[in-house]
Amino acid sequence: MYESDQDWREVDAYFEDSLVAEDDALTAARASGTRTTMPRAEVSPNQGKLLGMLCQMADATRVLEFGTLAGYSTIWLARAVGDGGHVTTLELEEQNAEVARRNLERAGVTDRVEILTGPATESVQRLIDDAVEPYDFVFIDADKPNNPAYLQASLALTRPGAVIVIDNVVRNGTVTDSETLDASAQGVRAVVAEIARDPRLDATATQTVGAKGWDGFLLIRRTA
Repeated sequence: MYESDQDWREVDAYFEDSLVAEDDALTAARASGTRTTMPRAEVSPNQGKLLGMLCQMADATRVLEFGTLAGYSTIWLARAVGDGGHVTTLELEEQNAEVARRNLERAGVTDRVEILTGPATESVQRLIDDAVEPYDFVFIDADKPNNPAYLQASLALTRPGAVIVIDNVVRNGTVTDSETLDASAQGVRAVVAEIARDPRLDATATQTVGAKGWDGFLLIRRTA
């Protein structure tokens, strides 16, 4: 999370109050982020609703998420896929997974969410080896140096028409520095280069400012 101007926070709050209806379960999940290994790293309410809407626009019933933390975005995605849907979410730390489990239970979506703990590269390889049913929507919001590996795994686990969202790609503007030593920015630049040269992928990026500072996301559609 980067520094956020007061004006940005006020605009976020205005749209949240007007358009985003957080119930008690979502509010509690967001607050519980302080008990994870990355406090206040969850998406904002506006961003959470956007993820849910993108999932619904893609008519997704199967979602893969890289990075669970307290399960705040997981709840938005699980509600978006509906009663018959499924979300597989990957979390490195058992401490975070335990917080998420309580939040998912409070939100009433435990039955449609599976949390896999451990390094995401290992968890996702097991999914590939098990030849699981393809996912319709992927949200990548984990350790940024592994973004290229997560993208390749996502391509192995999706089919044409799938939507992939990669979060935190602007990084306060450091993404434009080709000489940066920041491993997270390097991971973003590497995955952007892979997307640009992959003819199966159609993508764009959007910058965001708000309560989470200056950042943004990649929106990708798999065409083939």
